[in-house]
Amino acid sequence: MDLELLTTLTQTFGPSGYEAEIRAAIRRAVEPLADTISVDPLGTLVARRQGNGTGRKILLAAHMDEIGVMVTHVDEKGFLRFTGIGGVFPLHCVGSRVRFANGTTGVIYVERQDDPNKVPTLNDLFIDTGATSRDDAPVGVGEPAVFVRPLEQQGRRLISKALDDRLGCYVLIETLRRLQASPHELYFAFTVQEEFSLSGARTTAFRIEPDLAIAVDVTGTGDTPKALPMAVALGQGPAVKVQDGGMIAHPQVRERLIAAARRADLPYQLEVLRRGTTDAAAIQLAGAGVPSGCLSIPTRYIHSPSEMADAGDVEKAVQLLLAVLTGD
Repeated sequence: MDLELLTTLTQTFGPSGYEAEIRAAIRRAVEPLADTISVDPLGTLVARRQGNGTGRKILLAAHMDEIGVMVTHVDEKGFLRFTGIGGVFPLHCVGSRVRFANGTTGVIYVERQDDPNKVPTLNDLFIDTGATSRDDAPVGVGEPAVFVRPLEQQGRRLISKALDDRLGCYVLIETLRRLQASPHELYFAFTVQEEFSLSGARTTAFRIEPDLAIAVDVTGTGDTPKALPMAVALGQGPAVKVQDGGMIAHPQVRERLIAAARRADLPYQLEVLRRGTTDAAAIQLAGAGVPSGCLSIPTRYIHSPSEMADAGDVEKAVQLLLAVLTGD
């Protein structure tokens, strides 16, 4: 695994709507590998690889944005109130650090609670940047920030913030690196604002008009204590989506992924996710409709500052995509 690349991807600033830095980092990685590079009006980066003209037009999408927070108010003592950018949960926040685009670091903490066993809401939380007044606060209303956590590898496990969905971006980049030739015309899209509105995938699919699409994203697991039963676990291979909270995967795409896995003798799991969705949900509704599916990386603690995945699952996802893209 290229830990240097994954470190760059996970540690580069890029909450939904503010993807300029992560887009630049991804562009540096993919520009030498693509026939053409484009950025659409919303900011999605697309790397195109020309096929030999006998295949189909395939869109591969991984979102480059991450969850974050945004300042909504600065009080007279300089403490910041905030809202989430994407799915931010109070239980994950207390004691966490966030970093703003200007380099300011803040600590999230909670107001004194009469009942310390009660789970707070976002309205009970604040960010402390060390300011002493509104006038010397280093950031103001409307400023976005992301969580701070380094990438660490512990055995086969990867632990970091923003594995959702920088792992998907990694898989697309690594697939581009290894892909020798394909009969298909391929569009590798690194989309914006998935965590907020799916808008980057929607507009990109409308512009490209693909014959079929595969999103690459993370999914939850059922292998932690008292987890909601789910037939997905770390270390058992990538997951082929059957259904999630926003879409039913198209049988054509689902079976294409499964057939490629069997052909290449690669392990895979079947994913039924009760809540949440991916770029594929927006892509399938673009234009007259696009047969869409998703290849998922099993990940624990999604939308927390310390997500966990398995390096072997990531590698097998790359191999499976290569098998799909080099087949008919």
